[in-house]
Amino acid sequence: MGIELHIEELVLHGFEAKDRHRIAGEVERELARLVGDGQGLRGNIAIERLNGGEFRVPAGAKPQAAGKQIAQSVYRSLRQQAGRRP
Repeated sequence: MGIELHIEELVLHGFEAKDRHRIAGEVERELARLVGDGQGLRGNIAIERLNGGEFRVPAGAKPQAAGKQIAQSVYRSLRQQAGRRP
């Protein structure tokens, strides 16, 4: 089973512009790990827009920690959406 996930735009507020590549890299790695497990994501799912919700990153946390939390939040939302499809 192959899974293709395309994120056209990831909008984040409150982060330094210089950290965007490190955050994006960790989002990609963590989503690949979570989606690779395949738990909760079966069949064809097409979602036009997904709100990943809110999360909190402790002050002084590394950009990679933020990326990991973002990916986990997005994955939770993906699983919820997958459960609602007809």
